[in-house]
Amino acid sequence: MKKKFITLIFLPILMLAACEKDLTDINVDPKNPLTAPSYAFYSNAQVNLMDELTSTNVNENIFRLIMQYWQETTYTDESNYDLITRQIPRQMWNYLYRDVLRDIQESKKLIPQQVTDAGLQQNQLAIAEITEIVTWYYLVTSFGDIPYSQALDPQKILPKYDNQHDIYNDLLTRLDAAIGKLNPDHGSFGNADLLYGGDVSLWKKFANSFKLKMGMTLADVDPAKAKATVESAVAAGVISSNAENTDIVYTSAPPNTNPVWDDLVQSNRKDFVAASTVVDRMNALKDPRLNEYFQAQPGGIYIGGTPGASSPWAQFSKPGTVFYRPDNNALLIDYSEVEFFLAEAKERGYNVPGTAQEHYNNAVTASITYWGNTAADATAYLAQPGVAYNSANWKQLIGEQKWLALYNRGWESWIEWRRLDYPIIKAPASAVSDVPLRFTYPIPEQNVNTTNYNAAVSKIPGGKDVVGVKLFWDVL
Repeated sequence: MKKKFITLIFLPILMLAACEKDLTDINVDPKNPLTAPSYAFYSNAQVNLMDELTSTNVNENIFRLIMQYWQETTYTDESNYDLITRQIPRQMWNYLYRDVLRDIQESKKLIPQQVTDAGLQQNQLAIAEITEIVTWYYLVTSFGDIPYSQALDPQKILPKYDNQHDIYNDLLTRLDAAIGKLNPDHGSFGNADLLYGGDVSLWKKFANSFKLKMGMTLADVDPAKAKATVESAVAAGVISSNAENTDIVYTSAPPNTNPVWDDLVQSNRKDFVAASTVVDRMNALKDPRLNEYFQAQPGGIYIGGTPGASSPWAQFSKPGTVFYRPDNNALLIDYSEVEFFLAEAKERGYNVPGTAQEHYNNAVTASITYWGNTAADATAYLAQPGVAYNSANWKQLIGEQKWLALYNRGWESWIEWRRLDYPIIKAPASAVSDVPLRFTYPIPEQNVNTTNYNAAVSKIPGGKDVVGVKLFWDVL
């Protein structure tokens, strides 16, 4: 002890003797720079957004369960719409606000400081803005009124909740402005853009396709604005083939692996099997995607577990083998979805090219071929009475086929199911609520941002923060 004490006394003296020059250098950590490249924040935001939309982690994304694509094997709380035990709304909220929006905000702040080329800077800012708008879209279509205008202001630690309809309209205004700034004659993020590799022309198509999506979301609540938005987006050019799909390609080794692989393989758990709702329907329609969506049981049959009920792993079909690949890609928007929107737009009388049947057939074919089947498979599938297009029954046909096509995009499927009301999804017998129409606010918002939380809840029909209340665009 004495020896150690002496050493401690003389160490400062020795350091002073050795460092008569500038001591400020010791405060600089060369391994941890004070600033980071703007593109690094943007790339991180892209990954975090796609991870959250793609994941099947029961702590944050249970949409495959809500839409009855998958069923839990043992622990069935989430299949029965228990959002509280794991605080799922809190995880989702934090992930999008903290890990996506804040990184985009930081990137947008640094781009003007670090990127001197005017055209490059403009494209980067526009693409970051579009990605931010996409993130807000998922928040507002999941919760309703949310912190928006004050949400990313460090001076507003208890932000107010803005009206969901006002937010949505502002997002459309911002999207138009961002699209107008995209210039294909200049570059953007290059390889730091994990969705399109910096291709500004494809970003324009994506942005117009997302504008088409946002317009169609308003179709029942504001038909005039929906029509104008959709027609403008289509005229400017939307995604027109699977080759233009917006996707992220994960790597074959951690840490940048597909989050579904993380949950199915790396976790070393056997938590999910097929749900009977989707398997029974696909069996009845002889759907050619069944072999890609799920693995057959012995005898070549496909069996799904009852939604909400414990479904032993060995007794039911498992997710398809592609989901056990760490490098499987994940979609943000695709050609099939765009064509379904166009079919619906024609039925609603919007001025877009083609016929509703053509767009519907294109949508179904795009999904079937994307999953590795042939155009001939799609033609045979479309010839069946339960699939063949019928204008008199367009909403049900589009709703059901879109649900099947969005199998690996549960969050998107939930949004479209609420809007189109097809297929018929029934809550499990043991569910704690009916099928959720919105997510409740995170518990910390109730406890910390109490005044603004209470003000937001007071505007919900019935004055309660519950899952059974429709959002502003879900009016039918």
